[in-house]
Amino acid sequence: MLRQPFNGDWRFGPFASVHAAIVFDGPDRDLVTLPHDAMLTMGRSADHSGGPALGYFRGGNWTYEKSFHVPREWALKRVTFEFEGVYRNAMVYINGVLAGQWAYGYTGFHISADPHLKYGQTNTIRVDARAQDDSRWYSGGGIYRPVHLLIGELVHIVPNGIRVTTPDVDADLATVAVATRVINEDTGTRTVQMELLVRDDDGNVVASDQSRLTLRAGEAAIARQRAYIRNPSLWNVDSPRLYEATVRLHDDRGDVDEARSSFGIRTVTADPIRGLRINGETIKLRGAGVHHDNGVLGAADFADASERRVRKLKAAGFNAIRSAHNPLSVSMLEACDRLGMLVMDEAFDAWTFAKSDDDYSHQFLNWWERDIDAMVAKDVNHPSVIMYSIGNEIIEAGTTEGARLGRQLAERVRANDPTRLVTHALQGMYIARDEIASLTEATSNDEPEGLNEYLARLTDLVDRLMASDVVGERLVEPASVQDVVGLNYGDSRYVLDKGRFPNRVVVGSETFPTKIAHLWKLVTENAHVIGDFTWIGWDFLGEAGTGRPVYPEDEEVHRAPYPWLTIDCGDLDITGQRLPISYYRELVYGLTDTPYLAVAPPRVDGYVVEAKAWTWTDTTASWTWDTPVGSPVHVEAYATGTDVEFRLNGDTVATVAVGSCRELVAEAQIPYQPGVLEAISYRDGQEVGRCALRTAAEPAHLSVEVDRSDLAANNQHLVHVELSLVDDGGVVNPIRDRQITIEVDGPAVLQGFGTGAPSTVEPFLDHTSTTYRGRALAVIRATGDTGQITVRAVADGLPEASLEINVT
Repeated sequence: MLRQPFNGDWRFGPFASVHAAIVFDGPDRDLVTLPHDAMLTMGRSADHSGGPALGYFRGGNWTYEKSFHVPREWALKRVTFEFEGVYRNAMVYINGVLAGQWAYGYTGFHISADPHLKYGQTNTIRVDARAQDDSRWYSGGGIYRPVHLLIGELVHIVPNGIRVTTPDVDADLATVAVATRVINEDTGTRTVQMELLVRDDDGNVVASDQSRLTLRAGEAAIARQRAYIRNPSLWNVDSPRLYEATVRLHDDRGDVDEARSSFGIRTVTADPIRGLRINGETIKLRGAGVHHDNGVLGAADFADASERRVRKLKAAGFNAIRSAHNPLSVSMLEACDRLGMLVMDEAFDAWTFAKSDDDYSHQFLNWWERDIDAMVAKDVNHPSVIMYSIGNEIIEAGTTEGARLGRQLAERVRANDPTRLVTHALQGMYIARDEIASLTEATSNDEPEGLNEYLARLTDLVDRLMASDVVGERLVEPASVQDVVGLNYGDSRYVLDKGRFPNRVVVGSETFPTKIAHLWKLVTENAHVIGDFTWIGWDFLGEAGTGRPVYPEDEEVHRAPYPWLTIDCGDLDITGQRLPISYYRELVYGLTDTPYLAVAPPRVDGYVVEAKAWTWTDTTASWTWDTPVGSPVHVEAYATGTDVEFRLNGDTVATVAVGSCRELVAEAQIPYQPGVLEAISYRDGQEVGRCALRTAAEPAHLSVEVDRSDLAANNQHLVHVELSLVDDGGVVNPIRDRQITIEVDGPAVLQGFGTGAPSTVEPFLDHTSTTYRGRALAVIRATGDTGQITVRAVADGLPEASLEINVT
């Protein structure tokens, strides 16, 4: 089917019932381009909002409407709308008639338009959506993923109708098996010729096949073809080579239909002896949990934003991501395919027991099979996807009925795709929640003194609970359903289960970031433990302040009060800036020996936040502080050596053994003096690496960096503009934050503008934002016209910065 983008010129406004008109303020003001996050437009507040779960954004009910012309000749064709994702409870109307609905907010769906179209006339499609008290994190709302218009002949390949597998692969030859689902909606029997072409990533045809298919009126069938590629280029994380399969249908009348899909040639196996293997080679998963929002873009899913996220995550040392806790978007999967990132794609955060007042559990039993089918149909040709997760921390998972339901989900996945692994992220706090009180009493009868002690006790409680006999017993059946047993915060079971269940393969599906040194030892020393997924790789909106640093003067609550916005425990912040824990993790993984310096903000009381649970130390890579000379400053150096020498302006001020307090960490109190602070890592007296921080002078200008210098004339394309306050030497000044105003001229709009600040009252939809630690991010979207885009950035007291982008 001909696939056209259907994203421009949607009218958007609040939902109104049939007893009231849908009122738009004007045809220009309310026109939006998809993908569009309706929740982002609702603003934030301490009251009458979704609270800390949603980052204090407000939910709502919204309507999208678009007019389109339907030619008369479409009466002899088939017209379908493809929605990649609408959050949530989508109701789709065509010309005022309900054409279809979809309950879940994270799986794609198709709406047949044919019964409702008026040929030779202007038609209208309307989509209603809502998001209210239904999520534990920022969900966004509305049509937040792209929409496509599919137009096909009466005989056509159904949407997502090509499935490619590679059942036999070695270095000399790969078998490519293509199953194509074709339907005949004509009034008589039709016979079509089928041509399969397989191209490599240079566009060369490397394999082909010819076949024929006969279908009676109204009949659908699957046609299977095989082709063979000599000396195949295998897909893996280091060399993500892709192929493309094209299936063409034609008969004596001419061309009938064509569909294509990219794919990769690779094998995936897992066993407790050799672990996870890609193409026969063992690999450990250096995993990151990621939520679906794109920071300053909200939940709006643009392919360029997905590409940037995957690229930055891989540069930070990750080779795998877990979609938390819902299926990944098509654009994220395509980026993972191209860049070589492995994927655990997760289906649900709840089954039949609710975690939020109006969450998906209320609709789960009626919809889950369609959601599983949709997720697998989306994933099946993506080589990056190696594992499906049927759920996250499912409350009923440890019960007999929960295990029974889990088996049904797992088998539904396997019926759709028997080539990939199935897992389930299990958590002892839910599986044995009735035992928590007794374990807590056995530890201490005293109330924890503050949030930091609470987090320390929580970590210990989770360890003991997961290692308990009751969890071990209740895991037996749900674990037996899985190919790989996912354990959230379950590292205390890794070695324990190695002896008790020698055939069990385990993955740390969610883990405390502060324990990564301990966790990675367990991963590398135990073949049956195939990897670790930290919580979380990329900071996200919602679950406000769960990982924030808490000082004595702060409110001692688990979730932070307004205006906290993000969870604040990512390796990267919501703009993609790497944080100190990211560099620490890179050393733990063994990917570098270059040390890293992180400095805590100087305080009169000398208080230093300790790393516990989801909270890393409150440090940043800066030697620029407003503090008197000579004031003691807490400094951390992350290093693989045995000792670290600290030098300040060329003089040695401390030499500290690595690991005396925390593994791979050397800590020192250093009297503050502006200049250059160095950390030199030694192993057995030999230098293995060094790094330095320089004190910044007052900001002299705005530094502007972009991820591309030109754009295609396509309203889906983005440019990410990274802005920073720098001195004359190019050093970022993180303590002189100021407002920046962005102006955009030419065929583009400002799609989002903000910072990585975990707590802020500033929205992402304004043209003005205050830097956070000297940085901000503006996202520019092309409108679809050609020409030159000019972006101007103005900050108080600094020269204007500008850049030009060509749109061709």
